Amino acid sequence: MAKAEQRAQMINGAGFIAALDQSGGSTPKALALYGVDASDYTSDSEMFGEIQNMRARIILANDFTKNKVIGAILFERTLGEEINGQKVADYLWSVKGIVPFLKIDKGLEDQANGVQMMKPIPGLAETLAKADGVFGTKERSVIHEANADGIAAVVAQQFDVAREVTDAGMVPIIEPEVNINSETKAEAEDILQAEILKNLDQLAEGQDVMLKLTIPTKANLYDALADHPRVLRVVALSGGYSTEQACDLLGQNGKMIASFSRALTEGLSKQQSDAEFNAALGGNIDKIYKASV
Repeated sequence: MAKAEQRAQMINGAGFIAALDQSGGSTPKALALYGVDASDYTSDSEMFGEIQNMRARIILANDFTKNKVIGAILFERTLGEEINGQKVADYLWSVKGIVPFLKIDKGLEDQANGVQMMKPIPGLAETLAKADGVFGTKERSVIHEANADGIAAVVAQQFDVAREVTDAGMVPIIEPEVNINSETKAEAEDILQAEILKNLDQLAEGQDVMLKLTIPTKANLYDALADHPRVLRVVALSGGYSTEQACDLLGQNGKMIASFSRALTEGLSKQQSDAEFNAALGGNIDKIYKASV
């Protein structure tokens, strides 16, 4: 029953997906923006404790509910953490009504052919089997140039992983990010759109996916992807844009909703009082929600 309700929320829900999946590589930067300096922790365990405290503060905020946030992406380590005595994924769904996803990629390979492929994901089947209460996954690679061979390789790898995820009964969020600073961004997006369509057409019934894409230079470029029968939803990453920029650009694309990380947490600080924190987060949530609907 929960899976059916979660699927319906992903297809029809009004709102956006929060990206709370900062991993080991991105955590120090996220913490620094949150007002936690590297000198404030002395081990990986303390660092991850700080980022979990930030995530919990966000999730517990009054405005962080399914009324505007329909899903949330978590880091694998977060699945073992608790909020108010419940596992984070269970708390998100049972208390907040928010669909949980799991980031499964292990980072990026060095750049080649204008792209960065995903590193191998060892033990993926075991990870998926243990992801209790999680609806789907998210896996990221990056495109830096309009290199047709590189983009084709990125998309092929993404769909190979996606099939493993659908075989496990989950819905993958495929994320081939296009670098917003690429000099050939628009050209890369044209190639990417064609490659994704080609791979979508090869999926069988029941192999449904979601797509997480950089907001395109050409507005509504990805409408055909959103309309494809194998796609539940197309979501947008903020990619380094400010909250205001990301929301303005997203508002030009009628069939995309947000899945923001940096734009969601912009202006938040550990040093803020709860009232200040909740006001700042609520403002970000409201902006992102309005751009998504």
